Amino acid sequence: MLCEANVCIYVSKEGNEMDKEHLNLAIMLRRELHQHPELSGQEIWTKRHLMEFLQRHTSLEIVDKGRWFYALYRAGEGGSGMAFRAEFDALPIDETIDLPYGSRFPGVAHKCGHDGHSASLAAFALEVAKYGADKNVYFVFQHAEETVEGAVECAPLMDEAGIFEVFSYHNVPGLPENCIAVIDGTACCGSIGMAISFKGIPAHASQPEDGRNPCFAIAEIIRSISELTDPALYKGLVMCTVIGIQAGQEAFGMSASEGRLLLTLRSQFDGELEELTRKIEDKTREQAAQYGLEYDIAFHDTVPATVNHKESADKVRRAVKRLGLPLLEVDTPSRGAEDFAWFTKRTAGAMFGVGTGEGRAPIHTVRFDFNDGIIPAVVDIYRSLLDE
Repeated sequence: MLCEANVCIYVSKEGNEMDKEHLNLAIMLRRELHQHPELSGQEIWTKRHLMEFLQRHTSLEIVDKGRWFYALYRAGEGGSGMAFRAEFDALPIDETIDLPYGSRFPGVAHKCGHDGHSASLAAFALEVAKYGADKNVYFVFQHAEETVEGAVECAPLMDEAGIFEVFSYHNVPGLPENCIAVIDGTACCGSIGMAISFKGIPAHASQPEDGRNPCFAIAEIIRSISELTDPALYKGLVMCTVIGIQAGQEAFGMSASEGRLLLTLRSQFDGELEELTRKIEDKTREQAAQYGLEYDIAFHDTVPATVNHKESADKVRRAVKRLGLPLLEVDTPSRGAEDFAWFTKRTAGAMFGVGTGEGRAPIHTVRFDFNDGIIPAVVDIYRSLLDE
């Protein structure tokens, strides 16, 4: 182990550890990002700060794409290249732990680690800018991952630039520090948010038969969830979570006439996610007809499954082996959705996990903070992937 900037880091088996100055710059950058969190779609300061950091410390070409940007290392004119992606948005969560670099904005904090993901990618950019590469390298800094809106805007770059492979990682609290988690196929489930709205006819509470109350339709849809998601009907993981129910109002003399049911559907395979969606749509139509209701279904935060290409996942495995890092073979995808899916729909690629330590607070919780100690391992893995 080696300690820099009050952070203990691993020493690479290959003996080519990242530049110490680059590591200190990356840690400083990460903590500056942590102090200035911005929500999805509002990352104005964050994007500008990252761009200025790379302009100040490298000669990379910086391409501003509006809500996101990428930096480009050119190995030569023309030719395809590899891409590496990081997200930079924060979450609507208060910072409740005492950090010298804590969030300055009440109600907003980096509680998923995107500050660390961006700092890791920036550190890798410093290394490539200094030591070079034999192929073009695209460093993609993406907005709005938490609302799964960002990657769909960035992913066309894969086609436009002729990128043949793309990689990304996510920090994993609870996994031993610098343990690398890899899976073939689906790495993160696909997800669809469904908002089902019903409209009936109001009536006096003493004569509900004169109206059309949507609560019974909503109750039947909820009751049917266990049947519609029966594991025996599917090859992979399928689930439906009730996010919220809204019906009627606090007027005890009135029978409800409007109602809304919010659901999140998740599945390991896109085809089975579509199948579950159709089943719930059918159930909604059936209930609307039974109770004489008008209905509407709206979809939100839709993202397909993030699928790792085996050849790319195997490259990660080989890099981990070369570096002497512990490897965890994962056989079950993460239930959480990840909009990196849009990248691997367009080109080969993989997302892997990097352990931040056992006993560390989970992501999306108030006690979470990114572990700066994993930055060198991430950079070394990226360099090894690039050199293969």
